[in-house]
Amino acid sequence: MRERNQLVTLVALDEVTKSVLLADDSRLEILRGVTLEVSAGDHVSIVGRSGSGKSTLLNILGMLDAPTTGTVAFEGRPVHKMRSGRLDRVRGDNVGFVFQQFNLLAGRTALDNVMMPLGHAKGRLFWKRRAIATDMLERVGLGHRIDQIADRLSGGEQQRVAIARALVRQPVLILADEPTGALDIDTGASIMALLDEVATETDAALVTITHDLHVAARARRHYRLDAGHLAPTDLSRAFEASTLALGTDA
Repeated sequence: MRERNQLVTLVALDEVTKSVLLADDSRLEILRGVTLEVSAGDHVSIVGRSGSGKSTLLNILGMLDAPTTGTVAFEGRPVHKMRSGRLDRVRGDNVGFVFQQFNLLAGRTALDNVMMPLGHAKGRLFWKRRAIATDMLERVGLGHRIDQIADRLSGGEQQRVAIARALVRQPVLILADEPTGALDIDTGASIMALLDEVATETDAALVTITHDLHVAARARRHYRLDAGHLAPTDLSRAFEASTLALGTDA
């Protein structure tokens, strides 16, 4: 496990905006002055309706996209000053993405999919990539399915493969985009419990974007994205409702 300083901010957004130019020369404002800091061990949830800009915000946090204005820093280093090769390495070494639609390699095994992020690693991570990927699949409860073609697995199993792939390099920042959106309630709850558990064990920051208030309420810090504006929000009632529902099911 990497040693991480709890006081150091992993990723910081300062007055970030994002807009796109439309065909009629007007501008669509997606994000408006977003400021957010995420530190090691954080669990942050961001809720918002479809089209509110949640995925755009997640892509900027993960350094997949650049803001129109404002700044993004990773571990204190301005992202806009990094050359593309350096940025790719920083992202690959430190950020794990869990996508709603899984984005698995079709026709390849679960093991192949989880090994993929290690294909360009160095040293032990590269030479031991099969063993490391196998261990991570066992960690998510799929040790018996490593040779199964990924797109023939159930939805819940595919999401577990996607999580194993996101975590195989022990990222310091885990970004989950609607991780339970394609799953039933029970499987979704299991997936979130797994993400919480692994993030806690490795002291990674976990940022979840979702429209599901019960999923969002699992986090320690909650935000709402509305019309491009990000603001803290109180999800205590949703958390209480979720707790009551779990108690009823027990």
